[in-house]
Amino acid sequence: MLMLDEYEPLIPNEVTDYYLQRVGFETEDVRLKRLLSLAAQKFISDIASDAFQHARVRTNATPSGRQKAPEKSQSGASGAGGASGSSSLAKDKSRTVLTMDDLGSALAEYGINARKPEFFL
Repeated sequence: MLMLDEYEPLIPNEVTDYYLQRVGFETEDVRLKRLLSLAAQKFISDIASDAFQHARVRTNATPSGRQKAPEKSQSGASGAGGASGSSSLAKDKSRTVLTMDDLGSALAEYGINARKPEFFL
């Protein structure tokens, strides 16, 4: 608690104050507010990390034949064009794209349902 006097969490104090006031929590202790803000920051970080892991598993589970097909078509190109094409393909492979499905899977581990309703009225 003593370290929280000088620590500035990523979530601004005003945002923390707003949500604490909204749920009816009142305190003047700034350290307690920062502790709650730090807990929320950790929770969000854990969810983002879990979603990233789900995305990595999803991208590694794709058939490798589909990903290797563009490389074969690049081999017929000239030497300079083939090299730049394969480097851009390597960048795309190392890139991980988070989808709503990944986030939904990560949130489901924490008991949060983030699916769209079946229909809208």
